[in-house]
Amino acid sequence: MTRMVSLGDSVTVGLGDPVPGRGWAGLLAEALAPAELSNLAVCGARVADVVRDQLPRALALRPSLATVLVGVNDTLRGDFAPRQIHADLERLITRLRADQVTVLTATLPDPGLMLRIPELLRRPLARRVHVVNTIVTDLAHRHGTIHLDLARQPALYERRMWGADRLHPSERGHRHLARLFAAELRERGVPVRLPDPEPANAEPTAWASAFWLATAGTAWLVRRSRDFLPAFARLVAQEIWHEKFAVRATAGEPDVAPNRDETSHEGRHCGRVVPAPGQRGHQLGLPRS
Repeated sequence: MTRMVSLGDSVTVGLGDPVPGRGWAGLLAEALAPAELSNLAVCGARVADVVRDQLPRALALRPSLATVLVGVNDTLRGDFAPRQIHADLERLITRLRADQVTVLTATLPDPGLMLRIPELLRRPLARRVHVVNTIVTDLAHRHGTIHLDLARQPALYERRMWGADRLHPSERGHRHLARLFAAELRERGVPVRLPDPEPANAEPTAWASAFWLATAGTAWLVRRSRDFLPAFARLVAQEIWHEKFAVRATAGEPDVAPNRDETSHEGRHCGRVVPAPGQRGHQLGLPRS
């Protein structure tokens, strides 16, 4: 039997999936059956939270497979610290690999593309996500994780893959994530089926989506208005200044633009989007009974 642990934030918790507590991690565990899943992910978790709180619990469970999908909350906060993120992720991955755990890692999709926000607003977010993705990809190559580049998956940017907030996957999106991870495992000889891509539950109604946005969505915005939004406004202002300077530069005017802040921020986005209705396998160390 595969002992699987999943570490991360609200996406791995399964928000947006109408089946409570399932999400893409649960669907992947079902595809690996027989498998025993311990989902340790927590809404709003940042990389440091995963290392401090989730990693010790994961190691105590002696898993054979661990999934790590985290970082978007770090990109949406006012104290974004790439060096600390790098150090924490390296500690996380090396500690799991030291116990011969097969580790699944992934890059983050561009939230600006998912939110369909204007290019001027998207670029600062994209830079932060690119920083995290570069860190994760480098560590994956150096420490031999099974790595999935979600940022380059065009289907993930389709509107139907995301819930009302466009930050948490819909059931279809969770199924697609599970299929992508399952396909990566299958390529390495792990016996796993591909989850069904089609949702088993009805899509949320427009009323249900509007209700979420008016309740949990508003609460998220209030929290971030005290942290992320002021810092983000500053970064957008710098973006506008940069664009203005770029026009001047092409006209031969001197460089007087300030340095743009290339670092960034996180945000807790913990509301439910949808009210609940309802190498080779042996080389990877799978399965461990």
